[in-house]
Amino acid sequence: MQVPRSSSIWACMMVLLSVVELVVPAALLHLPNSSWQPATATWYGAPEGDGSDGGACGYGSLVDVKPFRARVGAVSPVLFQGGIGCGACYKVKCLDKRVCSRRAVTVIVTDECPGGYCSGGRTHFDLSGAAFGRMAVAGLGSNLRDRGVLPVIFRRTACKYPGKNIAFHVNEGSTNYWLSLLVEFEDGDGEVGEMHIKQAGSNQWVPMQHVWGASWCINGGPLQGPFSVKLTTRSTGRTLSARDVIPSNWSPQATYTSRLNFY
Repeated sequence: MQVPRSSSIWACMMVLLSVVELVVPAALLHLPNSSWQPATATWYGAPEGDGSDGGACGYGSLVDVKPFRARVGAVSPVLFQGGIGCGACYKVKCLDKRVCSRRAVTVIVTDECPGGYCSGGRTHFDLSGAAFGRMAVAGLGSNLRDRGVLPVIFRRTACKYPGKNIAFHVNEGSTNYWLSLLVEFEDGDGEVGEMHIKQAGSNQWVPMQHVWGASWCINGGPLQGPFSVKLTTRSTGRTLSARDVIPSNWSPQATYTSRLNFY
């Protein structure tokens, strides 16, 4: 399911946000649900392809290039969780020794599959053809894809983007009164639980609202850059603050890379 980045405008409610200081929960040592659990999996797109373009998380063309390329996964609503699950990483493994290798494939949540095998509260992964085939014994990728719906096991795993720092894409339609940011390349949890922003000349962190997918927004204004952004991860409550990462002369559809990441 693909949602254009510009569609986030309608979802950001025009409300007055209270100004609060972020209270950081104590970080946990491990990601939750890190033990193997049962699920099912299918694949989509070209047999050796990287999956669909874009997706409901809003990553756009990022899914076509490394580090996302061939690691794309659409998940059922129980894992997508209205977009909060975007960016989370999972290891997925099949167990039929006749065609499955011992290797698990690591996939990044970039999309949602809301119907079919993904409905009814099921835990399901709809993987790119390339990711699905990587679970097979060498040379048997096509045999595995011919199986159709495949029983698998899965578990959470830390996201790793070597050489990448967290980046913020300014969504189309952003103005000095409505600013929407999409988070990219978050190591560790991979998913954002809270997001706060601080304007130029201010000491106060203002909470942003989750819009859809991996996008967050703030209403008000006129908003004054440069902006600092603080992330709190959803699973372990770790925080990271990128100072003045969005410049005063920012522009819609531009991406601004921080100097930081969790690893």
